[in-house]
Amino acid sequence: MSGPIPRTNSSSSIVSQRKNSSSWASQSRNPISLRLYKVLSTNFDDETTREALQTLSELYTPSNVNTNTTSKTVQNDPQLEDVLLGDSIEGVDGVGDEEEKDVQPSGGSSKFTENTPGEMAAKARKNLKRDMELRLAEGSRHFLKVLSEVDERLVALQKHVSAMHASCDEAEKQLQLSNETSKSLLERAGNLREERQEVEDQKSIVSLFLARFTLTEEETEALISRVVPVGKRFFQAMDKTEQIRDDCRVLMAGEDGPTKAGKDIMASTASQLEQGYEKILRWCSYEFRQIGRDSQLEVNTIMREAVRRLRKRPELLNESLASLSLTRQTTLTSSFLTALTRGGPSGLPRPIELHAHDPLRYIGDMLAWVHQAIAAEREFLEALFSVKEDRRLIGSAREFAQKGKMSQEEEWIRELMDAAIGKVCVPLKIRVQQTVRSQESVIMSFKIANLLQFYKSTMTKTIGEDAVLSITLKEITDVAYKTFFDSVEAQCRSLTRAALDFDDNSLTPPIPILDHVQILREIMAVYQSYLGDDDQVVEGNETEKQNSNQDVSNKGFLKIGDIMVQPAVEMCLNAAEVKKRSRPEWDKDVFVLNCLSYLLSVLEPFEFTKSQRDMIQETIESKVRDLTEEHYHAIMVDAGLDEIASLCENHDGSEPLSHIPGMQPLQLQSALATFSRWLSTSTEVVSSSSPRLSRLTLQPLHTRIHHTAMGKVAKTYEMICEKVRKKENRYEAAATLLGTERPFGQVSLLWQIFGLNEDEDD
Repeated sequence: MSGPIPRTNSSSSIVSQRKNSSSWASQSRNPISLRLYKVLSTNFDDETTREALQTLSELYTPSNVNTNTTSKTVQNDPQLEDVLLGDSIEGVDGVGDEEEKDVQPSGGSSKFTENTPGEMAAKARKNLKRDMELRLAEGSRHFLKVLSEVDERLVALQKHVSAMHASCDEAEKQLQLSNETSKSLLERAGNLREERQEVEDQKSIVSLFLARFTLTEEETEALISRVVPVGKRFFQAMDKTEQIRDDCRVLMAGEDGPTKAGKDIMASTASQLEQGYEKILRWCSYEFRQIGRDSQLEVNTIMREAVRRLRKRPELLNESLASLSLTRQTTLTSSFLTALTRGGPSGLPRPIELHAHDPLRYIGDMLAWVHQAIAAEREFLEALFSVKEDRRLIGSAREFAQKGKMSQEEEWIRELMDAAIGKVCVPLKIRVQQTVRSQESVIMSFKIANLLQFYKSTMTKTIGEDAVLSITLKEITDVAYKTFFDSVEAQCRSLTRAALDFDDNSLTPPIPILDHVQILREIMAVYQSYLGDDDQVVEGNETEKQNSNQDVSNKGFLKIGDIMVQPAVEMCLNAAEVKKRSRPEWDKDVFVLNCLSYLLSVLEPFEFTKSQRDMIQETIESKVRDLTEEHYHAIMVDAGLDEIASLCENHDGSEPLSHIPGMQPLQLQSALATFSRWLSTSTEVVSSSSPRLSRLTLQPLHTRIHHTAMGKVAKTYEMICEKVRKKENRYEAAATLLGTERPFGQVSLLWQIFGLNEDEDD
C-alpha cells in the first residue's frame, strides 16, 4: 500500500456501506471482508490482547510521547487500531512487503519520530517483523557476551580447582605420613589411659574406704575438741565412730584373721571414742552442777542423749551422777531452810516458821514442801534417764521390785532421791519431833499423828519403804502416835481417878464421862477424816473390797477404842456400885444404861467402832436383862402376885397346891383381888410406862424393858391359872375361883389390858 488507510468515524458505518454495495454471497468470499470481520470482532478487553498492545506501544512509542502514558495511549489512540487493521489487511493482501526493506531503524532504537499522522502506524506495519528480529538478535548478542564472561570465569575456576586437587593430594600424603608416625604414640596414649582409669578406680576405692573407716577433720574436731560443744554434731561424730568400729569388726572377722589396717582403725577409733566419752563426762559434770542449783529442773534432749550414751560407761556415769547428787543435796537443804525462815521470792509464800504457833499447819507445810520436792526430783530423774510411764493411775501406789530385781534406772533414781533428800530429813525430823512432844492436847496429838501417817503412806507409795525419807517419816510417826497414846492413857487414868458427887441423885452421865466421850468423839472425827487417805487396794468384787476396807479401818481404831472406851465403861460400872453402896435408893442399873447408851450413841455414826459397839451392846443387854428382871419383880410385888407365883414355880407336886399355905383358896382369891385392883389403878398399866424407867434417857429402851416385864407378868398369870385348873391341885370350882376377879382367868384379856401381843419375845 502507498499510503495510509483512510480512517472512518466508526467501523460500524463502513460495514453498513459495504453491505449495501454488494450482495451477501460476494461479501462472504472477499478476504478483506473476512479480515475486517475478524478485526472488528476482536475483543480488546482480553488481558492477553491488552498485554500485546502494551508491548507494541512501548516498541513504537514516539519520542515526544511520555512513556508513563503509554497504557492510556494504547487505549485511546485510533492509530494503533489502524496499525492492527493495516497489519491484518496487509497480511491478507500482501501489500507493503517491498517497502519494509526501505525502512531502517533510527539509531538502532525502537523509538520512532512521527512527522505526519499515521506515519508511526505505517512504519510499524512494515517493520514489525524486522524490528522484532533485530531486537532478538541484539538480545542474543548480549546473552553471548554474558556467557563469554561466564566461560572466562569458569576457566579461572577450573584452574583453581586443579590447584586445590594438587594441594589435597599433597595434604593426603602428609596425613598418611603423620598417621604412620603417630600410630605408636596413640598406642602409648591408650595404654596410659587404661592405667589412668585403673589408678582412678583404685583412688575411688581408697576414698570410699577412708570415708567409711575414718573420720573427717570436722568430725574429729567435733569429737575431741573442747571448742565444739556437745550437741548434734558431736553425737553424729560419735555415731559414725561406733559404726566404723562395728564395720571394722566385720572386716576383721575374715578367714585370714585381723588385718593391720583393721587393728590400726580399731586402735585409732577407740582412742577417739574414749576422748568423746571423757568430753561427755566433763560436759555432764558441768551441766549437773549448773542445773543442780536451780529450783526449776528441766532436762533438754542433749542432756538426755548424753546420759544415755554415758550408760555404756557406768564408771563415768556414776562419777557425773555423784556431782549431781552432791549439788542436789546442798540445793534442797538450802531451799528447805530458806522456805522455813525466809519464804519464797519477795516473801511469797511466807516463811513456814511463821505458823509455828499452829502445829498442824506448821508440820503440814513442811511435809507438803518435802512432798513437792520429792515429786519434782523424781520427775526430773525420770526425764533424765528417759524412764517411760508405767501407765499407773494418778494417786495409785507404785509397784516396787526387790533390790536385786529392779531395773538399773530405778536403782539410780532411788539412790539419787535418797541422797538428795537425806540431808533435808535431819532438820525436818528435829522440828517435827519438837512440835509433837510439846503438845498437851490429845486431839492435836492425834491430828498430828494422822497427818504424819498420811504423808508416810503417800511417800511409801511414791518412793518405797526403804527410802530414807520413808524411814524418817515412820520414825517420827511412831513418836507422834506414842505421844498420842501416852496422852490418852493419862486421860484414861485421870478418868478412873475422877471423884463422883455422891449427893447427886441424877442418873445422867457425869461430867468426867461427858468430857472423856467428847474427846473420844473428836478423835473419831479426826480418824474418819484421815481414814480415806490410807485405803488399801483389794482385788475382788465390790462387797469384798468394802468388807476388807472396813476390817482395815476397824483394826486401825481397835487400839484407840480399847484404850478409851473400856476405861469409860469400867468407870460407869464402878461408879454405879460405889454410889449404890452409899445411896441404896439410887438406881444403878438406870445410871449404867444411861451412860452406856450415851457412849454407844457417840460410837454408832462411825463404822470402824464395831468392836467397841459390840462390847458396849453386850454390856447394855446384860444390864437390860437385870433391869427387866428387877422391874418384873417390882411389878409382881405391886400386883400382889409375887408370893403365889413363887409358890407355883417352886411346887414339886408332892402334895396338892391347894393344901400349901399361901395357896389356899381364900389366900389365892385375896391375891387375885389385889391383882385386879392393881390392873385398874396402876399407872404402869394405864399409861404403859413406869415411873422408875422414866429416868432412862432412851425411850425405846424404857418401852422395851417395860413391855418385856409386863409380858412376863402375863405369862406368870397364865402359869398360875394353869396350876389352879389342874385337878391334882384339888381346887374346887377352879373356874369360878379364877373368874371372880379381872381378868377372869383369861390370859388373852390380860394381854389386851397390857396392850401387848402374846407372840412378843422377852
